[in-house]
Amino acid sequence: MPTAVEYAAAYRQGAADLRAAVAGMTREQLLARPVPGKWSTLEVVCHIADFEPILVERMKRIIALSEAKLLAADENLFVTQLHYDDRDLNEELAVVDATRTAMARIIEKLTPAQLERKGEHSIKGPVTLASVIQGAINHINGHLVHVAEKRKSLGL
Repeated sequence: MPTAVEYAAAYRQGAADLRAAVAGMTREQLLARPVPGKWSTLEVVCHIADFEPILVERMKRIIALSEAKLLAADENLFVTQLHYDDRDLNEELAVVDATRTAMARIIEKLTPAQLERKGEHSIKGPVTLASVIQGAINHINGHLVHVAEKRKSLGL
């Protein structure tokens, strides 16, 4: 298992990688849907920005509470109800940057015992703090593949 410092570094890196992935895209390119049936790049970024606080809240609950209850969230409802196409890319990236910077400071101080603490996810059942952190790291990394696919389809 990675150390807390390694988790923090990988977690923090996600914000920089996301920012780099969308650099130089115009508003039209951000809103384009070059891959049929897939979200636009802006929708991907808004989705990440909306789920960063949710993931952090789960981490903090596991760290601070005994028998922490973790609620699931439906990304499909978020994308249809939260006006992703009207949102500002730089504001969304700032949310990701600030959230990841602040939480990384907490993650890097965790003990091995804290990384093994568990919470109860409303759908997945018992999850460790380490798995929630890894899931947050994988969340951005997984979406970077989709952004790259869109950029390629747009000829960028």
